[in-house]
Amino acid sequence: MKKVVLYSMKGCPHCSDMKDMLKEEGIKFSDRDIDKYEKEYDLFAEATGNEYIPAFMLLTLDEKKNPSNVKLMAPDRDFDDLPQALDMVKRYLK
Repeated sequence: MKKVVLYSMKGCPHCSDMKDMLKEEGIKFSDRDIDKYEKEYDLFAEATGNEYIPAFMLLTLDEKKNPSNVKLMAPDRDFDDLPQALDMVKRYLK
């Protein structure tokens, strides 16, 4: 099963727009507020060299929920704008 994790922050207009776009496309995602999941996001930021949001972790979970095929996507590193990010997520989920 492929899974989409969105790193976002309350009050971030780009994050709100990204969530709306995902919902409009019928894409299920887990929303991780970077303030609540600070340590997890710190690891993400360290791995990507990028602290911008909204950002994504795309992964595949097996029947035991073990992750594989993990892809980290950060703005200004992997995508330039929200439509491009949405397109990348949709391609991953195919």
